[in-house]
Amino acid sequence: MDNKEINQGRRRFLSLATAGAGAVAAAGVATPLVASWFPSEKAKAAGAAVEVDISKIESGQMITAEWRGKPIFVLNRTEQQVKDLPSLDGQLADPKSNADQQPENCKNPTRSLKPNLWVAVGICTHLGCSPTFRPDVGAADLGGGSWKGGFFCPCHGSKFDLAGRVYAGVPAPTNLVIPPYKYINDNVVLIGES
Repeated sequence: MDNKEINQGRRRFLSLATAGAGAVAAAGVATPLVASWFPSEKAKAAGAAVEVDISKIESGQMITAEWRGKPIFVLNRTEQQVKDLPSLDGQLADPKSNADQQPENCKNPTRSLKPNLWVAVGICTHLGCSPTFRPDVGAADLGGGSWKGGFFCPCHGSKFDLAGRVYAGVPAPTNLVIPPYKYINDNVVLIGES
């Protein structure tokens, strides 16, 4: 065979194969590099702040968001629900919220930045169950006339008022935790930053 005879088909095949292998190698190097620019699942779970749209929560309604893998309750309390909070002080274990479970700017009777809008971690402080929202005033299974609405943990029977304050004599030792949060505007709350 003479060196001057060149198989053009073979040359094209080798050129394409080499280019293809180079592209695969470049993608193999670039993928981990690009992936390193995004936060890991561990970093996300560690607590990046989350925005919650509160514009559609009607008075007396609650929504649940998620932050750090935990449920976050956002409740738009009615004017009457806010007025009823002080009347429950005698039935609560920590009515003044003396335990360090809320940011400084939420150490007030409503445990919130705005009286009507309440934000809390929706996990019972007894064994970590998620309490259910029970806004029904006078619920017979929760104390009848003394029940002004709140949260009931079905796991062991702990009760909390609409400010997340724990009733006396139930298994939960402390009030529900208030996370750090702030208002970005009238329609959006940022949970995870004060």
